[in-house]
Amino acid sequence: MNKKIFGSSEKLAEAFAEVFEKICDEYILKIGIVNIALSGGTTPKLFFEILSKKYIDKLDWSKINFYWADERCVPPESDESNHGEADRILFSKIHSKKNVYPVNGNNDPVNEAVRYSELLEKNLPFKNNFPRFDIILLGMGEDGHIASIFPDQMNLLTSEKICEVAVHPVSQQKRITLTGIVIKNPDRIFFLVTGRSKAEVVKEILKKKNIFEKYPASHITPTHGKSEWYLDSEAADLL
Repeated sequence: MNKKIFGSSEKLAEAFAEVFEKICDEYILKIGIVNIALSGGTTPKLFFEILSKKYIDKLDWSKINFYWADERCVPPESDESNHGEADRILFSKIHSKKNVYPVNGNNDPVNEAVRYSELLEKNLPFKNNFPRFDIILLGMGEDGHIASIFPDQMNLLTSEKICEVAVHPVSQQKRITLTGIVIKNPDRIFFLVTGRSKAEVVKEILKKKNIFEKYPASHITPTHGKSEWYLDSEAADLL
């Protein structure tokens, strides 16, 4: 696992935005498009803000396909909607949004997991018998969860489905999430992790200390691609 450490979450987001532009340009030049799975959270929000302010005229948005690694089962206008937040910050400023593929949080969760799975099957290339993204962006929770795979639902890491319905262990809110097999399948995986509250989990996972395998994030090692951890100094404080 390659890691890069930055002095603040803002500097991390700015640095990753530069890398993101270069990688997108490389994929577009090579294969004509790039397929990306996004995650919600504080750090991705900073990343979206930087893209909207500095990269609107630098990227060929018509050739970047955006999907979601997970979504809460809420209406898009809700403050809790990953897509809704990204749309307000970034997608609303892009001329064409036909290549943005949100999870519909208004739908019945089971039916929506099936619908989104079928969409990914139709739109993405396959590798290892599963749809393959070029890039996936992941945050990490204080409990080590990624996407909406929580420590009490480790079965979602090995599910043979593309998408599943997950349940938040505290709020019991239902969510749609990519399964672990799909999350590990991309060409490039980027973890964007910030905050001192995650420092202990980051240390255990990256140094393989204690019972690090209890954290879902510790199981996300690429099947064939590469992974990188982007950390701010607080999240990396114990490394």
